[in-house]
Amino acid sequence: MEKKRVLVEFGMGTSLRREDYTEAAARAIRDALWHNSVNMAELFGFEKTDMIVDVEIAVQQPDQVDTSQLAKDFPYGNISFAVMHGGLDIDKPQGGKTVIANVAIAVSFMMEAA
Repeated sequence: MEKKRVLVEFGMGTSLRREDYTEAAARAIRDALWHNSVNMAELFGFEKTDMIVDVEIAVQQPDQVDTSQLAKDFPYGNISFAVMHGGLDIDKPQGGKTVIANVAIAVSFMMEAA
């Protein structure tokens, strides 16, 4: 059996005032997840716990993202995170910045080759 990707979703999230990279990433994850009802497990005859969920997060300060907090947004599946440099920090005229995070979520299953 091999890992077969069946779905990819994308999201964008912000932290407008607190410069919180984890919160921006959490909002991006919710943006990706909340626009869909992922019924792939049932479609392929798997349990939801069989889902392999790979989450890629891009922010300007990857070391500021707490993935243990983000894992709470996923009700099931085997979740893995890759946090990398990307996204945007937008400077504000009065100081501070707005943080923008980008997320890609891929759902896969271990399946027989077709």
